[in-house]
Amino acid sequence: MRRRTILDHILSLEPERDHQEIVYLVTFREFPFDITRSLEFALFRTFAAPNIGGLLDRTGEFARGAQKRYDDTDLILSEMLEHGYDSERGRAAIRRLNQIHGRFQISNEDFLYVLSTFTFEPIRWVDRFGWRPMVEQEKLAQYYYWRQVGRRMNIKDIPESIDTFERYNIDYEREHFVYSEANQRIAIATRDLFLGWVLPRSLYGFGEPVIYAMLDDPLLEAFGFPKPPLRLRQFVHGLLRARAKLLRLLPERKRPKLRTGPRKPTYPKGYRIEDLGPSLEDAKHGND
Repeated sequence: MRRRTILDHILSLEPERDHQEIVYLVTFREFPFDITRSLEFALFRTFAAPNIGGLLDRTGEFARGAQKRYDDTDLILSEMLEHGYDSERGRAAIRRLNQIHGRFQISNEDFLYVLSTFTFEPIRWVDRFGWRPMVEQEKLAQYYYWRQVGRRMNIKDIPESIDTFERYNIDYEREHFVYSEANQRIAIATRDLFLGWVLPRSLYGFGEPVIYAMLDDPLLEAFGFPKPPLRLRQFVHGLLRARAKLLRLLPERKRPKLRTGPRKPTYPKGYRIEDLGPSLEDAKHGND
């Protein structure tokens, strides 16, 4: 049986005071695969709102290079998660994030929703597919961490409790998830990006239903994607749960699995934080 010394340490910490340490351990020691996948699908969810999907479609970022958009987002978030949002690199990442967003007309409501997906999708994914569910300290730490990031991004009216924030997340999706052609274009580009990591383009048709099996029905409808067979959804989810059972038998990870160390496809020679994100020309297209 897997030893749980990391979990024992997390249980000794206070979620609000120690949220950065807890989130670091959750992200890079306990659930590195799960947190990465959950944040990928968190971003996927944001595309189902026409305000957000439409903006991304107008910038042309995905048409020019979905991999770059993914790498930029991954690196900015990872800089904050690995080093802390008030570290030199963390502050540089937030500054770059604010520079990027400042070029576009984005409502506080939409900002708040994106922040909520970063808070709750990791919790939901780990509870479904992790080798163990998140404990209360970890869930609260997710909320406190992203609340602090949101404040540094000048996001207003962040709910003062995790339950109220989750209600906002649910209500936003119920109100704003609706099909649009822009949503679909962004979703197709992202779907094909995921498939391109494991399959040649000639086999994308076989992989597409697997992606659909990971999406709930409101998301499928907002993207205009077909609903997968129930048996396929059960099979894909079953594979992830089987993986979780196997992980319970393995020893704890001794070293963190960081995201900024490996070379990214977009930046084989490394990167500078200030160069991440769309160019000024891309931003102009987005505001047209």
